[in-house]
Amino acid sequence: MPFLVLDLEMTGPEPDWNEIIQIGAVLFDDQWVERGRYLTNVYPENEEAFSSSSEQIHNLSLADLEDAPMIYDVLPELENWIMEKLSIRKTQQTTDNTPYLRDVIICGQSVINDINFLKEAYRLEKLKWPYSRTLIDLHTLGYFSFRILKKNGKPVPSRLSLKDIAGHFGFERESEHHNALEDAVLTAQCLKEVFKLADTLKLS
Repeated sequence: MPFLVLDLEMTGPEPDWNEIIQIGAVLFDDQWVERGRYLTNVYPENEEAFSSSSEQIHNLSLADLEDAPMIYDVLPELENWIMEKLSIRKTQQTTDNTPYLRDVIICGQSVINDINFLKEAYRLEKLKWPYSRTLIDLHTLGYFSFRILKKNGKPVPSRLSLKDIAGHFGFERESEHHNALEDAVLTAQCLKEVFKLADTLKLS
């Protein structure tokens, strides 16, 4: 099962009102070997939903997005990029990539929020959701793993934000503003470290 570590930047917090304006992703094969990185801005159809509070987080204005593609072009482009990087060849010409992408697991930090936005985009564009229904969430894995470590007297981060989890493992953002690809890369690094913890935990 391939793993797509995903991060999105949005115009605000509500999937049925706000929209995706940046997609960053790191793709891994089933052995967690990196196969590629993806980044694109997206121009929002609902300009009214563009909030100043979200702009302070991602530092992207409508002017910055002026030349960006629309989401109806980005979604199939992302699917085709994944198949290209995984060397998946279509056996028939169709816009339905479910047979080729149904095993791709989406991973991320509090990833259900990103998935909800992505699914809403698919719904609005009347496209079929092609990815696995399985997900891997760094926040949930961190909560469980750090709880065990704390019970055993080991140091743990004070919070479960991406910044704090990354800092615990010695990683940090290069800038104070969120960038979807940078956060996807950071999330992937943290996931790998959390998976390593599993190899050190033993039941007595």
